[in-house]
Amino acid sequence: MLKGKSALVTGSTSGIGLGIARALAAQGCNVMLNGLGDPLQIEKNRISLENEFGIAARYHGADMSCPEEITSLLEATATVFGGVDVLVNSAGIQHTAPVETFPPERWDTIIAINLSSSFHTIHGVVPYMRSKQWGRIINIASVHGLVASVNKAAYVSAKHGLVGLTKVVGLETAGSGITCNAICPGWTRTELIEPQIIARAKALGVEIEEGGRNLLAEKQPSQQFVSIEQLGQLAVFLCSTAAEQITGTALPIDGGWTAQ
Repeated sequence: MLKGKSALVTGSTSGIGLGIARALAAQGCNVMLNGLGDPLQIEKNRISLENEFGIAARYHGADMSCPEEITSLLEATATVFGGVDVLVNSAGIQHTAPVETFPPERWDTIIAINLSSSFHTIHGVVPYMRSKQWGRIINIASVHGLVASVNKAAYVSAKHGLVGLTKVVGLETAGSGITCNAICPGWTRTELIEPQIIARAKALGVEIEEGGRNLLAEKQPSQQFVSIEQLGQLAVFLCSTAAEQITGTALPIDGGWTAQ
């Protein structure tokens, strides 16, 4: 479906971002990976995408909190692939603490990576997409872009902002062949969530798996984690012709969390 097109997926060296990169590659899309991690593992993932799906995969280690490095990432992607047809903003970090003890420097970093980086990437790719009269922008928000939880002031603020940005870009590009949507996952078993599961298990004095079940029971009626593969397939759907008139939306995939 996406053969000959190119995707930039930020935060794609692990977790949700890597899962979406794999799903796009399976549709024939060339992929620029981005994120932190062990260089050997990143290279292994890059080569695996190329060998498994017969596409071109590259990697750029831009720090998504730095606008100058984001510019370098966009320029590198344009040089290799000629532009960006699909942009997936998946880079994100987390920190939990009550607002009165929340470290200001952590607030600044979370806002920069979880929200501002998406503005900078969108700002850079929309002109190319307009020239092609086709483009897909997918922002990985969260149920926390729709509802709040305690001890997550920066994360919830950033994700609410990302949903707002999605709506504005969806309106500004409506009818142009470009769509912009946000995917809002509930609890998904990734490296970002694992510390919260461990902390919950420790607080309850139970095993980690029981801590995970307790976390689900509090918010997610399905009592099941969202899978990375499900998120990848939703991203693929948003790139399809069936989704041409879906834009400016925030799509929960949360086991019923936000239905309550």
